[in-house]
Amino acid sequence: MTMGKRTQAKELEVRLLREGIIESRHVVQAAVSDDRGRVLSVAGNAETATFARSALKPFQALAVTSTGTIERYGLSDRDLAIITSSHQGSIEQVRQVFNIIWRVDLETTTLQCPIPSGKRSPLEYNCSGKHAGMLAVCQQRHWPLNNYLDKKHPVQQLILGKVAELLRMPAAEFIGVRDDCGAPTYLMQLGQMAFLYALLGSSNNLDMERIVRAMNHHPAMVAGEGEFDTEIMRLAPGELISKSGAEGVQCISRLGEGMGLSIKVTDGSKRAKYAAAIHLLQQMGWISPSVAQSLGDKFMNLSKYKRLEVIGELSLL
Repeated sequence: MTMGKRTQAKELEVRLLREGIIESRHVVQAAVSDDRGRVLSVAGNAETATFARSALKPFQALAVTSTGTIERYGLSDRDLAIITSSHQGSIEQVRQVFNIIWRVDLETTTLQCPIPSGKRSPLEYNCSGKHAGMLAVCQQRHWPLNNYLDKKHPVQQLILGKVAELLRMPAAEFIGVRDDCGAPTYLMQLGQMAFLYALLGSSNNLDMERIVRAMNHHPAMVAGEGEFDTEIMRLAPGELISKSGAEGVQCISRLGEGMGLSIKVTDGSKRAKYAAAIHLLQQMGWISPSVAQSLGDKFMNLSKYKRLEVIGELSLL
């Protein structure tokens, strides 16, 4: 990861306006990288570290695309899309996760993600697709199933090795913790996360290209009806890949141009990261004014009486 002169660019501010009067403020940091690892622009500090959370899922899916698991079990693009997902637990999405478990000849009880409150099965948990993908790799490689979430398990070491290779870092340098679903996630700088998403959109890696194609062709699997990731990929088909993470993390890839955007809201606000993403994407010309308007109507105009506005811009380094 390389950067230009280290100036502290101003952070973005997302304001909640109630009938035009400021009621709340959120602080947002963001970075843009190219696929050579150069941080090109920033709001705040590109070296700010945060846990990647579910924004890591497209790269965790590399364990599936790089091991012959897709071919071994005849998995489809819809299967691969649900593996990258943070889904809503809809019937269609749950069935897709079950399809993976069924094809690899396992029981749903092998899933070690939680059962959501008020639900009956781990299939309904929003990370169940990711877990099904990990189990598929374990089954294909004859690795143990009962401890597949352990950081030292071969499937987790495989994932970490892929991420480390992409970021050109020793795997031992990564700080890993348990995500809410029990799987490892890693502490990364905003610039590193933007770099990963730049690589995702560069079309220079066949394993990642398969993941991009799956997410692009099946956006409803990636999040769900009315969710930001699904909506933006539908409105800008073939142009953007979008993946949310918990606690105010949002990452977006500009397809074909090798550019990635990462966003972190300091207080973890979901509404603020969507507003910041729309604002920055329009500023950079990654979405058209009409797409920005459509997204803004849904994610920034919150009700008849309140709306979000974003103050600030990305600064060149």
